[in-house]
Amino acid sequence: MKITIEGASEEFAREVLSLAAQQGANLTIRTVETGWTAERAERYLRSLPAGARTFARLVVVDGDGRADADTLRAALGKLNGPTVALSRAMPRGVREGWWPEGTPAPIEKVDDPDHPSWQKAEAYVMSRDLVPIFRSAFARLASTQQAARAAGLHLSGAGKTSMSWAPDPSMLKGHNLVDLEGGSLPAPADDDQNEEGQQP
Repeated sequence: MKITIEGASEEFAREVLSLAAQQGANLTIRTVETGWTAERAERYLRSLPAGARTFARLVVVDGDGRADADTLRAALGKLNGPTVALSRAMPRGVREGWWPEGTPAPIEKVDDPDHPSWQKAEAYVMSRDLVPIFRSAFARLASTQQAARAAGLHLSGAGKTSMSWAPDPSMLKGHNLVDLEGGSLPAPADDDQNEEGQQP
């Protein structure tokens, strides 16, 4: 029998194993932490489009865990796009196995208490214990992006990079080349041969 317990402490898992042993059952229990780690936070940020990532940065870095909706609107315009991207990131992360189901969304909306029926956001917040984790993830992301630019890579979307690079033909001599489907490519022309393939 295999049991997966999400969000339980190791102590709880030990208690369950002890109880099963008393009943003569042989169980394997794997606990899955549903909280945020620096790696999960970085993966979350990388998965966001630029506008939603800027939204998150304004909440986490600039706002230290809170950004007024008006401040966000002044920086980004309408908030529909970024907020939809933030909400879609959570189920996508579960599907991709980046974090387990039950992991709470890191950024939450605070409704205007004076106009609850409008459902217009007053602010967006992140809990105090998550701010250092996501701040660290933003720092790692910035460091990675800086290193990519230094290497000649260009950012081209959410968590993606692209580059243009052509190897020096001398680097390819003596190597069999294959294309992405595994087929052979012609060997690069030897500069020491003339057009007929004869040595001068």
